[in-house]
Formats: sequence, C-alpha cells, structure tokens
Amino acid sequence: MAYLDHAATTPMIAEAIEAYAATAREVGNASSLHAAGRQARRRVEESRERIAAAMGARPSEVIFTSGGTESDNLAVKGIFWARREADPRRTRVVATAAEHHAVLDSVEWLSRQEGAQVDWLPVDERGRVPEDALRAVLDEYADQIAVVSAMWANNEVGTVQPVPALAALAAEYGVPFHSDAVQAVGQVPVDFAGSGVSALTVTGHKLGGPVGVGALLLGRDVACTPVLHGGGQERDVRSGTLDVPGIVAFAVAVEAAVKGQQEFAARVGALRDELVQRVREVVPDAVYNGDEVERLPGNAHFSFPGCEGDALLLLLDAQGIACSTGSACSAGVAQPSHVLLAMGADDARARSSLRFTLGRTSTAEDIDALVAVLPGAVERARRAGAARRH
Repeated sequence: MAYLDHAATTPMIAEAIEAYAATAREVGNASSLHAAGRQARRRVEESRERIAAAMGARPSEVIFTSGGTESDNLAVKGIFWARREADPRRTRVVATAAEHHAVLDSVEWLSRQEGAQVDWLPVDERGRVPEDALRAVLDEYADQIAVVSAMWANNEVGTVQPVPALAALAAEYGVPFHSDAVQAVGQVPVDFAGSGVSALTVTGHKLGGPVGVGALLLGRDVACTPVLHGGGQERDVRSGTLDVPGIVAFAVAVEAAVKGQQEFAARVGALRDELVQRVREVVPDAVYNGDEVERLPGNAHFSFPGCEGDALLLLLDAQGIACSTGSACSAGVAQPSHVLLAMGADDARARSSLRFTLGRTSTAEDIDALVAVLPGAVERARRAGAARRH
C-alpha cells in the first residue's frame, strides 16, 4: 500500500513506541500519594516540561487532554464561558469559515445552545484569512467578543495562516486568540509564546505519537471554564485520570517532531513538489487547491473535474493507494468540502477533491505508485459520473 494520508494519522515513531511500552509496564495513578503514584506523577511532569520546552511554553501552560477535538472544545467553549461569566456582554465568537469541525461544530453548538453570536471570518481563494477582515470585526465588536479562533494550518488544503499577525491584532483589542495547530506542529515552526496566541491545540497521532493524547497550551492568565468535571487533575481546567504511558510517548514524539521540523520540511516538501508536478503531467486539468507557497510541506490537494471525490478515493484504494477526500473526521459523509466552498469553489469542484498527504515514512515509490494508477482511476470516475448524470 502507498499510504498518502498522513494528515489523518501518521505512524508512531520507534522512540515513542518504546517509551510507551516501557511506561505501560509500570503501575501507578499520577494522582496517588504512594511511591508508585509519585513515580507516575514524575513521568507526567517531566513530559510536561519536555513539551513546554519544545513548544515555547511554560510547563504550567501545558494541559493534557485526549487529543485535538477535546482541546478545541475546551478552548472554544471554556474561554467563551469564562469570558461571558466575567462580562455578560461578551457573547460573540469569531472563527474562520475553514476551521476543522472540532472548532466549527463547537462554535455552532455555542450558537444553538448558548445564544452565542458568531462572526465567520472569510478566507480568500488560497484559504488565507485577510487580516483586515479580523480587524473589521474587532473594530465593531471588540467589547462583545469572547474568543477568536483561527487554525494554524488547514487540515484539508494545507494553507498556513498568518497566526502571529492575527494573534497580535486580537491582543490589541484584549481578546484571547486560540489556534488549532494540530496539522502544523512538526511541519512548520510553531512557538506558543513567540506567536502571541492565548491557547493552542496539539495532538499526538499527527506527529508520531499515540492516538488519544494531546494538549491544550493555555496561557497562565487565560480564564477557561472546564468542559469535563471531576478531579480537576489538570490545573482545575481538565479532569480525568492521566494516561501516563500516552503522555510520555506524546512528549517523546513532540520533542522529535520539533527537533526534526526543518529536515522534515525540506525532504517531505521536495517529495510533495514532485507529486504535484507529476499529477499535473498525468491529469493536466487537475486543479491544485490552497496556497502555493504558504502551505504545509506534506500537503497536496487537488480537484479532479468531472469526478466524485469519494468514487475516486475508492478506485485508488482498490489499487493500493490510501488518500482522503478531506478531513478524516468527516469521511464517509458524501458532502462537498466546506473548506473549498469557503474558498469560493463551486459545489462540483468541492465534491471532486482529493487530499494526498506525505509524512516521515513517505518515499518516491509512493508517488510512483500513485502516478501509475491515477489517470486510469480518474477516467473511470469520470465515466461513472457521466453515467449518473445521464
């Protein structure tokens, strides 16, 4: 199989697997006071320090969660609730129209269930948020806005946002800024303090760590109401028994991903450029989506006119090529990409897209395998689409 879906999940690195296995052999709840518990707590705190050092944060700002979805929910809902409680006028949420569903659906839930007023920031045809769009919303509603959320890098088309500039704008108006950096860490430089964001989401399984563990980096002065209630294990913001082996493996993976980011970007970016060039050669009318320059090195996203993305995905899968029609979290639901629609694409183009994403284990042979079968798969998908239309 040629695995070209690293944005959905990427293999664990050997060091993370070894760290997980070694820690899983030990017993101890990190909240227990006996020696085994204290040893587990030491493992957690050492991991917290390693992640903080790698990400440009203080250890106290690292809140462990079950992954990206929980971190996004905690940031969006938690900061909204805390800010509204402190000032009842703050009932507005600002987010980009191209967010991952973990943010998108959290914002929509706040609108339906909590009466939040939502301002959706537009994106341009490359998927980037114009800074003047955020400034216009802040100018008009700054004293009503609870939180702004804009992802660091888009999970579908790979476009990288000007997060430090957007965060600086929000800071001018005293509004907390959250960024979902799940796709970005390890692919582009991400510095929590340096970027000026108030909260940042990261998860393990996108960068060589385990599934089911992640973190919300949350500024020490940023109030956040818990979404989960219980023991208050993580700064009284997040409750739940800590997954010590997962956290240790996550820290190893974050450290390795950040340390190897430049090498990854150079090697995988070159592979991606080769993939893009060769796809354009064998399918000349394929449309390359997203920003040509400001994008993740591992992301290549195309629309194939006349094809249904889902049909093309299954045809490629039958030939041993694993790719995606967009976010794996919404896969299996036949609907046009909300990201492409937000970028101004029509319904047909938004339905005809495929995402090829490369990772640490990707090789030139993976690209050879894709290019060998892609033209035939596109032709079959187009014939099937034409037959359905008639």
